Amino acid sequence: MKRYLTLTLVCLTVCTNLFSAEAGMPQLDPKYWASQAFWLFLVFSSLYISIAKFFLPKIKKNLDDRENKIKEDLEEANKLKELSEKKLKEYELILDEGKKEVAKIFMESKNKLRTDIQNKKSVIEKEIEKELSKAQKEITQLKKDSLNSINSIAEEMAANLIEKIFGDKLNQSSIKATVEDITKKNVGKYL
Repeated sequence: MKRYLTLTLVCLTVCTNLFSAEAGMPQLDPKYWASQAFWLFLVFSSLYISIAKFFLPKIKKNLDDRENKIKEDLEEANKLKELSEKKLKEYELILDEGKKEVAKIFMESKNKLRTDIQNKKSVIEKEIEKELSKAQKEITQLKKDSLNSINSIAEEMAANLIEKIFGDKLNQSSIKATVEDITKKNVGKYL
């Protein structure tokens, strides 16, 4: 089909006189067409060969390199994404373990403090009980001593009062017996 069309065009151009050629345009004159066709064929074939053999392979190579680089970058990005997800999971796992460890340490410390406080509290309570019993013994002793002191003071006062009121001295043993009798009756009220 191409040959037939080309042959028809060549015949038409050779056989007919073009109106422009007569007017003075040499490129439309059929006698120059062979040289024009030669140069046209030479220029376009050299252009085609140079593009097909030199420029297109370089462009294709650049495009292939670019495509390969993009694929490699995407693969590397996917690997890095997987690695980062793995590291994130490890980080979360470590963080969870750390939280559990902190909670465990906190509970152990809390329990240890509680036992230490209980031990110290019991020691302090024992010391307080010792001091209280010691103080109660001292108070009881002071009461007994004070009763003896009160008895002797009461005996002296009674003797002095009787002597001043009546002018006679009474027997010390009778005063002592009376004061002891009254003290025994009233001691329960004060002790």
